[in-house]
Order: sequence, then C-alpha cells, then structure tokens
Amino acid sequence: MADVKKIAVIAGDGIGPEVIAEAEKVLKKTEEVFGYRFETEHGLFGGIAIDEKGTPLPQETLELCKNADAVLLGAVGGPKWDNNSKELRPETGLLGIRKELGLFSNIRPAVIFDCLKDASTLKPEVLEGTDLIVVRELTGGIYFGEKFRRESANGEEAVDTCAYNVMEIERIARQAFEIAQTRSKRLASVDKANVLETSRLWRETVNRISADYPDVELEHILVDNCAMQLLRRPSSFDVIVTENMFGDILSDEAAMLTGSIGMLSSASLGEGAFGLYEPVHGSAPDIAGQGISNPIATILSVALMFRLTFGYHDAAEAIERAVKEVLDAGHRTGDIAVDKSKAIGTTAMGDLIINAIRK
Repeated sequence: MADVKKIAVIAGDGIGPEVIAEAEKVLKKTEEVFGYRFETEHGLFGGIAIDEKGTPLPQETLELCKNADAVLLGAVGGPKWDNNSKELRPETGLLGIRKELGLFSNIRPAVIFDCLKDASTLKPEVLEGTDLIVVRELTGGIYFGEKFRRESANGEEAVDTCAYNVMEIERIARQAFEIAQTRSKRLASVDKANVLETSRLWRETVNRISADYPDVELEHILVDNCAMQLLRRPSSFDVIVTENMFGDILSDEAAMLTGSIGMLSSASLGEGAFGLYEPVHGSAPDIAGQGISNPIATILSVALMFRLTFGYHDAAEAIERAVKEVLDAGHRTGDIAVDKSKAIGTTAMGDLIINAIRK
C-alpha cells in the first residue's frame, strides 16, 4: 500500500473554492488509477479567514500546513478587503505563510499548447516553441523590506526598502541553475544592475555561483529589456531567475503568453520536498459563484505537486496528458474560448479532464 500523503487544502476566496473542488476530484481519480493515497484537511486563509477568524493567517491553518506534506491553495483576496489595515489584508497572509513555511522560491512554468495559440494576443509564429519557467525569489526584496511613512517638505512621504543578502541570492540562484540543468541548460538572470545596488549584488553573486555550473549558459538581462523580449522572442527563454518584485511582474506577463492566466500552475518551494501549490491567477471575484472559472491551472498545480514534492511522475504526466487531450478535442472555458457561446463551465471542464486520466 502506498504511503498516505497529507495535503493541506486551502480553498481561499472568490473562485478559489470552485477550482479547488475540481483539483480534489483529480486527487481522488489519481488514487483510483495509480493507487496513491492522500489525506486532505481544509483550513481557512485569506479574506474568509479575516471574516471568520479576524486574521488572514490563523494559527490553526499555519499548523495544518506545517504538519502536511504539501499545501494546495486556491486563491485569496478581493476588493472587499482592499481598504483594510495592513495586518488585515489577505496579501499579508500570503507573505506570512511564505515566510513561516520557508518558501523562498516560486516556480512558474509557461508552456504554449499548440491548440491554444489563437487564444494568445501574440502571433502564433512568435509563440512557436515557447516553453519557459520563471524562478522567482519569494521572501526577500522590497515586499519584505522596512516600510514607513514620514513627513517631508513636500508633504507625506512613503518609503519601501529593498534589501537582499548573499545567502538569499545564492540559494535561489542554485535552484535555478539546477532546474536549468534538467532542461536545455540555459539560464537568464534578470536584474536592474545599471541602477540598483541590490541588483549589482545579485549579478555578482549569480556570476560567482555560475562557476559551479559550467554546463549552463548564463545570460544577464535587464528587467525592462526582459519584459520586452518576452513579447518579442519568448521561445528564446528557457529558465528565468529573478528577484521578488521583478518575478511577480514578469511571471504574470509570461502567463499571458499562453492565452490566459487561468492556464498556469505554480509551486512555492523551500529547501526540502515540501511545497505550496497554487494557480497563478487571482480570486476573480467578478466571476465567483458563476461556475465559469477555468480549473486547469489548479489541476496542473496538482501535477506539479506530484512531480516536485511526491515524485509521482507517472500521475503528473497522466494529468498533463489528460489536459492536452481535452483541449485538443476543442473543449474550452470562457477565458480561452474563441467562440464564447460554446464555452463550458468549471465542473464540466474538470469532469472531462478527470475522465481522461489513465495510466
């Protein structure tokens, strides 16, 4: 009998519960087909936790995650909580859980499905062959630096501090180099070294680390140029590594190359096998409860979990094959449908994928 893997399931806000429901059905199907065993337990997190527990990250949810082998997260946030104080914002919970669980890197694949080239705003010939991964540093930089306001001669002034140390840069760089070694051995390190001191330290450190990975071709690229080249020549990138804020922006740009942010999975990882898996998209409160959200990103996040945390490569490949099969057959949710009148709902898409999962 297979070991039982404990998964903390956090549905979150907006469309989170809808897409998580489809992902949980994938877990059950995987148990039937491959004999793996999963134990799931649910926790409150984000806006719903603020409403019910008075904090975006309740202690019991944090303990649930710490005692699990992996975390599956739907989405958090929404305009309902936008005007809350900092400590009562869903995003504060996200930053907190990453820090508490030691999740210092975010892995975001962006792969073009041939049948979805028409869903992208870029020309099909520009997209041809695009298959890249953004490796984003997750617990340093301007998001975690000191923040304060003060009076100045020109009125109130706000300050956000961006700070990185060598250890933070080294560990994310090594992870990116190791991922590059498993692919086409090309790594693009993105910074703003012509302006920022943190970027100059970043580039120096990445250069030094590169000596330990002589088989990987390293390219340095400024963040503004990278944003442009992702639109001009996306297929020339393989693995991109960058700091927190740049990675936040570039990974969303890379996601849109695929035609919809609803297609992209992600993994937040630390030093060991433990990881937090979530779709790249947000909580989309404008369509929550309508049953029209795209569950594919969340389902592919399960495949990523199987591959990176559990080592269940057969099941991961089966899920990815099922997604491709359903898309190749012409089934689309509204976000990726050319003809919106033929779009199917969240549950229908989930059921089609589940029925296509086989050894």
